[in-house]
Amino acid sequence: MKAQIHSGARGKAGGIKVCSNDTEIERAAEALLGKKLATHQTGPAGKLVSRLYIEEATDIAKEIYLAFVMDRSIERIMVVASAAGGMEIEEISAKQPDTIIRVSVDPAVGMQQFQAREVAYGLGVDPEIINKLVPTIMACYRAFRDLDATMVEINPLVVTKDKQLLALDAKMSFDDNALFRRPHIAELRDKSQEDPRETYASDRGLAYVGLDGDIGCVVNGAGLAMATLDMIKLAGGEPANFLDIGGGASPERVAKSFKAVLKDKNVKALLLNVFAGINRCDWVAKGVVDAVNDLDIKLPVVVRLAGTNVEEGRRILDESGLTVITAETLAEAAQKAVAAAKSGATQ
Repeated sequence: MKAQIHSGARGKAGGIKVCSNDTEIERAAEALLGKKLATHQTGPAGKLVSRLYIEEATDIAKEIYLAFVMDRSIERIMVVASAAGGMEIEEISAKQPDTIIRVSVDPAVGMQQFQAREVAYGLGVDPEIINKLVPTIMACYRAFRDLDATMVEINPLVVTKDKQLLALDAKMSFDDNALFRRPHIAELRDKSQEDPRETYASDRGLAYVGLDGDIGCVVNGAGLAMATLDMIKLAGGEPANFLDIGGGASPERVAKSFKAVLKDKNVKALLLNVFAGINRCDWVAKGVVDAVNDLDIKLPVVVRLAGTNVEEGRRILDESGLTVITAETLAEAAQKAVAAAKSGATQ
């Protein structure tokens, strides 16, 4: 019985139970369902167990690690395999680095049979297993390619004592930007396993990643957002999130962004940093005013605007009657946001 949470190392955390009869299955299910399972990947908060997977126990002769991942440094799919299956790849890399096999796939021709045989031979399995392993490797590649995956990992892929090949555990991740053409994959999404802040933002078309700090960030452009996080750290603070509102930030979109950031109860100050090109600073400023009024925001709000219609944007903020903290530069904005978060000032 396996707890179906989005995390590895479930066995070490007590999320995998071996049962020998119906009574033990019932007790294991009762012990797991509705509980938080904490692994080193989930952190202390853990993840709620709302689904269980029950399968027949397997008589294992050999465990194999097999994965397909995107290697962005060479812009190719990389096959990673090891005869030391059953362990996490980080543990294999640290303890048995010599067992790791890597084969890159040329995107012009795709994975070839000889490459799959090369991986199979490198794993040291019996010849009769190679004939089963090669089609499995090729099928994993096709699944990766045809389903717009970013990772396919089988760990462990086992050889049983009766010479069968079984995938006992598998994980896949997918390109979010391609899910619109894979509705059967999108339907499998389990929002209970996601950060609720990220779920709220993604459902509204916002690029959001939750962090552990207390300064909420609303920025246009991924590069500027990363620079904003760096500047907050440099100023002695901790960002609460990455959020890119995109190039066409309407007042409504700015308000949605503020609402997404405020889903994090640890946020003590808000920093909006916009360099308007496609955007317009007056649109953004109107969005700030609407958000502060409609959401009744009591936290300090620091706003740095630059670019198209910046003077009009600043005028809207000045005439709004709100005690918004303005800044001319990113460095100044970060310093003011850090100071406001530390002081606990409210409007």
